[in-house]
Amino acid sequence: MTATLTDHALLIAVVLLVLGVSGVLVRRNLLFILMSLEIMLNAAGLAFVAAGARWAQADGQIMFILIITLAAAEVAIGLALALRIYRHFRTLDADALSGMRG
Repeated sequence: MTATLTDHALLIAVVLLVLGVSGVLVRRNLLFILMSLEIMLNAAGLAFVAAGARWAQADGQIMFILIITLAAAEVAIGLALALRIYRHFRTLDADALSGMRG
């Protein structure tokens, strides 16, 4: 992979990361927050693959497989928690979670 393609891939990864962070900070719905976390994990995976391709190493692909595994576990646990919260509060608004104290 040439340097310009690596630069473009890293630029896309930065854009995805910024979109994910803004989604986590702006949104109040728990499902949108989980999707924003997935976008940030995909940005990190893209950066690892681009760096691995730039230096012709398989380390980037190995890290991407680990990131995909982490994302699958995060989705399973996150959706289970979201369902449990919805059953208890009848909403997925993150501000309603302040009633969970005590």
